[in-house]
Amino acid sequence: MNNKIELVLKKLIDSGFEAYVVGGYVRDYLLGKKTYDVDIATNAKPIEIMNVFNVNTNNDNFGMISIKDSLYNYDIMPYREEYKYSDRKPIDYTFTDDIVKDSERRDFTINSFYMDINGNINDPFNGKKDLDEKQIKVIGDIDTKFSDDPLRMLRAIRFASILNFDLDESIKNYIKSHKELISTLSFDRKKKELDKIFKNENKITGINLIKELDLEKVLNLKINDNFKYTISSEGIWAQIECKNYNFSKSENVLIQTIRKIVDYGIIDNIVLYQYGLYPCVIAGEILGINEAHVSNLYSLMPIYSKNDINCSGDDIIDLLKIEPGVKVKKILNDIELNILNGDLNNKKEELLEYIKKNWE
Repeated sequence: MNNKIELVLKKLIDSGFEAYVVGGYVRDYLLGKKTYDVDIATNAKPIEIMNVFNVNTNNDNFGMISIKDSLYNYDIMPYREEYKYSDRKPIDYTFTDDIVKDSERRDFTINSFYMDINGNINDPFNGKKDLDEKQIKVIGDIDTKFSDDPLRMLRAIRFASILNFDLDESIKNYIKSHKELISTLSFDRKKKELDKIFKNENKITGINLIKELDLEKVLNLKINDNFKYTISSEGIWAQIECKNYNFSKSENVLIQTIRKIVDYGIIDNIVLYQYGLYPCVIAGEILGINEAHVSNLYSLMPIYSKNDINCSGDDIIDLLKIEPGVKVKKILNDIELNILNGDLNNKKEELLEYIKKNWE
């Protein structure tokens, strides 16, 4: 455990409270993975946590207090016991001093570790065994866990995908039988989980599970039969027919650009010039064009913008003795295209000779 994390735990302990690193950080620690988001569970109440760390407000998220240092982001959460859910959120809960009650509310066994300041790990649900066997298993009653919050079904798929683990058969069977519960989730919540599935290196597992468990309809998705895996989540979304999902402006531009390139069917100087390297690399994955080939084409391009053309609008005006206007723009577009096609060298003398011959 990093000494920065120890200092946060020590502040709580020195103030007379219990404090443990919990959940995903401990899981990733056991797997040898680095992560910089640290969840801490404590028997301190929200006001007591705020006093310990000298902060004035919390984010009104079940008493959680968020702080950070130069390396880690910390979410410090009081132990709590949950009784009732509404709209997939616990609305009836109490803060508790009982670590067992806190552990029982968690979703999967591999997320139920509690690590103390000395690195000792409390594993109340044999999560280490499931970690070693690469299994995703639910804590407690599966119907209660998934009906309380159906997003946990997508979280199970996400963890199976990111970690390359298997879903326990009870999870698979429940999802198949109760997949309509996923329809009750907002599109924003679904997209957040899908983005995490589509962004990770082992996204193939998550996408295959979506298909295997017949979730496309309840997710309002149609994954194309000739689907290809890409480095970018936008490359995944570009191949999916989806309704009602909201994308940021930058996401939407990239998705639409990738689709245009794929529809065009090839990647050449014209496409690279118009859309840039990154969208072309992603579209190339879908088209079966090697990234190294696309990058090499890009590195050999004669120009990357109109500013690179060795002939300006003023040069054209002086040569042809014409006024600024549409004709100048047409000539620049013409020589731009011919340079990109390899029919003209980007040398001023040659460009001026071409203009004189074809446009005078």
